[in-house]
Amino acid sequence: MGWRSGRVVGALVVVASSLALALPAAASGATPVDRASTSARGVTKSAINVVFPVVNLQQLASVYGFAGDVEYTEQAKAINLFVGQINAAGGINGRKINPIISYFNPASESDMRALCKDWTQGSPAAFAVLDGVGDWTGDNELCITQEGHTPFIGQWTTVSNWTQEGSPYLWWTGPDDASILQAVVQWGHSAGLIGGHRKVGVIVGDRASDQLALNDYLLPDLKRIGVQPVVESIPAQPSETAATGSDAPLVVEKLRAAGVDSVIPLVPFNAFLPVLSAETQQKYFPKLLLSDYENSIESSLGLLPVPYEKALDGQEGVTTETLGGIDDSRPEAQGGYDPGVRSCWTTWHKAYTEIPKGNMNDFIEEQGPVQGWCQEIRLFAQAATMAGADLNRRTFVEAMSKIKNYPGGYSPVLSFGPDKFSGPTQYEVVSLHNNVPPTSVCRLPLGTLPPQGVCWHVVQTWKALPKAS
Repeated sequence: MGWRSGRVVGALVVVASSLALALPAAASGATPVDRASTSARGVTKSAINVVFPVVNLQQLASVYGFAGDVEYTEQAKAINLFVGQINAAGGINGRKINPIISYFNPASESDMRALCKDWTQGSPAAFAVLDGVGDWTGDNELCITQEGHTPFIGQWTTVSNWTQEGSPYLWWTGPDDASILQAVVQWGHSAGLIGGHRKVGVIVGDRASDQLALNDYLLPDLKRIGVQPVVESIPAQPSETAATGSDAPLVVEKLRAAGVDSVIPLVPFNAFLPVLSAETQQKYFPKLLLSDYENSIESSLGLLPVPYEKALDGQEGVTTETLGGIDDSRPEAQGGYDPGVRSCWTTWHKAYTEIPKGNMNDFIEEQGPVQGWCQEIRLFAQAATMAGADLNRRTFVEAMSKIKNYPGGYSPVLSFGPDKFSGPTQYEVVSLHNNVPPTSVCRLPLGTLPPQGVCWHVVQTWKALPKAS
């Protein structure tokens, strides 16, 4: 059982950075790691240039109208801390990581593409790009990997076509959504939420990534169990705000009229939000099959208990994230951090000893930015170390393909392979719970802390994540 506050700000960042997702070319199979470039661009005898893209929230605040999240203001602090720890221990085979923190505006595709071209072709010359939070998304990942032949490790994911097109340079610490959708169908079918007397609907965005996920993955998965869903599309680009808002009530009306009682959302946050609003206005609350696809399960937590309690309370979903731990510093046996998170927290707390142990500000969220950067930096360092003294793009990706059972942060274990570019290996099913007024369902980590308003708890424990078919 775990408790979380949700990261709505993070969802807004992902929304802003998903302005244009073009469909990748038809996947023709991944490029083998042993055919990667042998370029050592960005590597010197004493240093490795690594870029860390960080969203400039000040540029987004006026557009989306949100206040800053304290952990987002600490991203540079976290990057420098965890990089500094590696460098202080001698670096990577004698080379120090040179952290290039680059602030960017995710609402500007031209800005992001220009930065990509600077890193991969101009200056600063990047050996690799790391994204610990999941803000560098879509075509921008392919710009770095497919076009720039530069290693990239990031949290944002979609379906398998992306890693195949970006191979062997694109590596995800989040799940391949092709596997996630297959897990949603398997779980939904076994739980009686898909098939039988249930009428299934799909709300899908008009972005290329959403349409690809629908047509190449979800519909075939449903067809295999004999289910033909009611499919409704909705404008999903952030630039289509007016159209999204006007279409959402119509989409909900059509699903209701069709007798749909289970809905699979394939939309980003900016489209999911007006759908929830329309459901609330029409007092129509179907069972939602949430998942890691565009973080629908995580962003939902930020919308409980206000304003969408009836639409979200008790909803369930599939996730690869470590939702079973609790955001506090107690031993794992007492319900606290998993091993990978605990190691990151230990470094964080030791560096900032002015924070009293047990104080709420001493915690780092298991799915928060501090932990995300720690995970990505340490994973990069392990692969770069395994690559040996002759560090280049080929030796690095070959090393990445050999990492197994890595203690993750967002997910408990990460394993990669020559044709496995996404790390998570397991998923669980969790349920959202409104904890106002407080109940025993949301167990508190420390008796002195105020009750949490929401939590999620495990419905089905860890199972092997299906291999995308």
